[in-house]
Amino acid sequence: VQLVESGGGLVQPGGSLRLSCSGSGFTFGSYAMRWYRQGTGKERELVAAIPSAGGSPYYADSVKGRFTISRDNVKNEVYLAMNSLRPEDTAVYFCNAFRRRFGRTNDYWGQGTQVTVSS
Repeated sequence: VQLVESGGGLVQPGGSLRLSCSGSGFTFGSYAMRWYRQGTGKERELVAAIPSAGGSPYYADSVKGRFTISRDNVKNEVYLAMNSLRPEDTAVYFCNAFRRRFGRTNDYWGQGTQVTVSS
């Protein structure tokens, strides 16, 4: 199982970035996909989530209206489009695949990609 994030980097306040996460080794389409982030000295927090099929995405209040999560189950990829970035969005962003089925939980993580918002 592998989740590989990409697209992080340094951006000025007000700028945009698009993170990508490519999954392999598991049935991508049957998993809910989530983006978490962890700033220096902070706890990891859930930023956005998208169900495996149908349903509405979830967004943390801090990113609502600025971030958009989407997925492509053919390419086995999930994306996080981030607009109007703020210094407080600076963090390592992690991709997560989660499924709970028939009493069994599968929970996979990527290695993270750094996003730095600074002038």
